[in-house]
Amino acid sequence: MFTCNDTELRALLDPMEVIAAIRAAFARGFAKVSMPQRSQVEMETGTLLIMPCAIAGEDLCGVKIVSVSREARPQGRVQASYMLLDGSSKTIAVFEANHLTDLRTAATTAIATQILALPEAGMLGIFGTGRQAAAHVAMLSRLRKFRRILVSGTSAPKTEAFARRMQELCGCEIQPADAESCTANSDVICTCTSSVEPLFRGELVRPGTHLNLIGTFQAHAREVDSVLIRRARVFVDTYEAAFVEAGDILTPLRAGEITPEQVLGDLHELVNGEKPGRTRREDITVFKSVGCALEDLATAKLAWGAIQRRAETGAESTAS
Repeated sequence: MFTCNDTELRALLDPMEVIAAIRAAFARGFAKVSMPQRSQVEMETGTLLIMPCAIAGEDLCGVKIVSVSREARPQGRVQASYMLLDGSSKTIAVFEANHLTDLRTAATTAIATQILALPEAGMLGIFGTGRQAAAHVAMLSRLRKFRRILVSGTSAPKTEAFARRMQELCGCEIQPADAESCTANSDVICTCTSSVEPLFRGELVRPGTHLNLIGTFQAHAREVDSVLIRRARVFVDTYEAAFVEAGDILTPLRAGEITPEQVLGDLHELVNGEKPGRTRREDITVFKSVGCALEDLATAKLAWGAIQRRAETGAESTAS
């Protein structure tokens, strides 16, 4: 059995290849995908998530196990592992999956942003200063030449430190900002927080903005208010998960402020052009992602392919 830590996995996975693999997985759709709604086990210290996925006719399947701590920890609140199995249900690899989770989430966001954001969008707003915020800055700055990136965090010192670190990484001008300024001046907004209450007032979002809501995955938690959801064309990664876990949608839905029809499409329909995304320049578009096991499996398979290629290259070098 092969084992791989986050550092090793980082060297194996090319972000652009991850985008392509996840886009292809969503394009194929869910007809052959077995992906039960993830289990959420509440513990004294946090939440345990179990996320299996298999695809009919394919040899590899897998399951991700994630622990989400209620309290901040030096190593981060989220810790994940991934088990990859072959057709005989034998475990062939175990990955430390924190980087895998960060990368696949940001890659999924990138796909939605490619489809929904205005082509000339030049200002990126990031809420949060953790791993997912860093992954989204790194991924989206690869795809677009943003003039400036605004960052809004929970404290000025953390936000300033994050902005300095990200500026060194991506070479783009990155500035700390308060929530109102970040919201009102951004063309693309990514919320990458653990907040259970809205981060900003929905009326501050200007027409034409695209938002990626990726931080929360529980029905009681939301990063944006009902005003924004009512104003927006809303899309999700999968319908099934969104209507169970996406508090950004479920809260206004339970309050009678929206109907289920406010959710206009999922990522499969967007990728294949089955549902229109942006219909006018003035549209506000929202992509709400709670994450799904198909994204994890697509990324793990990509890593396994890289491992096999390296092994074959090593064998050929030895033979020669």
